[in-house]
Amino acid sequence: MRAVIQRVKAAKVMVLDELISSVGPGLCVLVGIKSSDTTTDVEYLVRKILALRLFEDEGKRWQKSVKDLQLDILCVSQFTLYHRLKGNKPDFSAAMKGDEAIQLYNHFLDRLRQSYDTSKIKDGKFGAYMQVHIENDGPVTIELESPLPKQIEECVDK
Repeated sequence: MRAVIQRVKAAKVMVLDELISSVGPGLCVLVGIKSSDTTTDVEYLVRKILALRLFEDEGKRWQKSVKDLQLDILCVSQFTLYHRLKGNKPDFSAAMKGDEAIQLYNHFLDRLRQSYDTSKIKDGKFGAYMQVHIENDGPVTIELESPLPKQIEECVDK
């Protein structure tokens, strides 16, 4: 799984001019799922997203996490994160197909809600053509990728 995480002052998702979700200060997380991803990848990303120290504390940078400060998280499914270019045309064959992807994405949201405050977790509309409005803070953008199975074992051992 891949996540592009942006620290935001505010973010919202619109579909056909209808507001789907909005958040105040916190994170906007664009989530891509590749065909080989499993619940192990979900667990890794959830743990990392909630623990990332992207916020200030008493003027010191990189001290607090979204969870420490009880801030919002807006998640947006984005299969285009698993593209490769064929010439100038993107190919998305590495992305997990819709029916499987929605199940794993919903599991990701469920795990975030179980690990944090349910009211702080918002999301877009899976599979919809969305407009995502992001007011970056910093800007701060971090990309996370869940490790390959062997790397996961090494991460757990540490």
